Amino acid sequence: MVESRRKQDLLTKLVIYAVLTVMSAVYLLPLLWMISTSLKSDAQSVVSPPVWIPDPVMWQNFPKAFAYNAEKLGYVPFLIYARNTLLLVILTVSGAVASNAIVAYSFARLRWPGRDLVFNMTLATMMIPFPVLMVPTFALYRDFGWIGTFRPLYVAAFFGGAFNIFLLRQFFRGIPMELSEAAKIDGCNEWQTFYQVVLPLAKPALAVVALFTLMGTWNDFLGPLIYLQSPTQFTLSLGLQQYQSQAGGTSFNLLMAASLIVVTPIIVLFFFTQKLFIQGIAATGLKG
Repeated sequence: MVESRRKQDLLTKLVIYAVLTVMSAVYLLPLLWMISTSLKSDAQSVVSPPVWIPDPVMWQNFPKAFAYNAEKLGYVPFLIYARNTLLLVILTVSGAVASNAIVAYSFARLRWPGRDLVFNMTLATMMIPFPVLMVPTFALYRDFGWIGTFRPLYVAAFFGGAFNIFLLRQFFRGIPMELSEAAKIDGCNEWQTFYQVVLPLAKPALAVVALFTLMGTWNDFLGPLIYLQSPTQFTLSLGLQQYQSQAGGTSFNLLMAASLIVVTPIIVLFFFTQKLFIQGIAATGLKG
């Protein structure tokens, strides 16, 4: 009976692993195809039927992708796109972490009239789809004279976001109030309690907010497309479309090489921070 149960458990595990392996392979196919195409010659990247193994291997596609269109524009646009993206990432991550932490602390640890009502109204804003807000937001920024600048892409991050506020509030509520009371007995005011006691304990949750914001900014295509006008202001996600020629065809091998360069930092970052990221997600999901 015991032996039969062990065989059944083993068979169940084998089936689960087989299904997970197949699903992983399916999800990895686009990435593998991107890597394969980035190493092909221009002719081989469009050959039919397609081939997976490049012959010869074109490592020079990567330096070419960096310098693509440089003769026409007079500079290396890819590095300009990278600089613009890094600038926006620094501003949005800084703004999102600071503003969301302060607002979430207020909702989780302070008592003030109408707190729950305001919190519910904040959550309700998540129900409004972005296309509904796109036109009035554009009109607002246009009246401010911000169109053609980076301001529409990072200023909003300094005013908090409903999802991140909810995420941090759940984590802050899981921290014992006795810690705050002990800090106040030791002479800390509210700001010192937040900054010196609560905030250091919230590193996993803050890392989640920072990583979500970073990925959102790094991959954002619609925002830069709406608000930016000059090629010297383009971000990486928007700059990739410059590899699509309107007349002479697209160099898919250079496009894939540039795309691989763009996604690699995100993959590496997630690889090194996944433990902290999962820890933050688990903590905010279990406490509340």
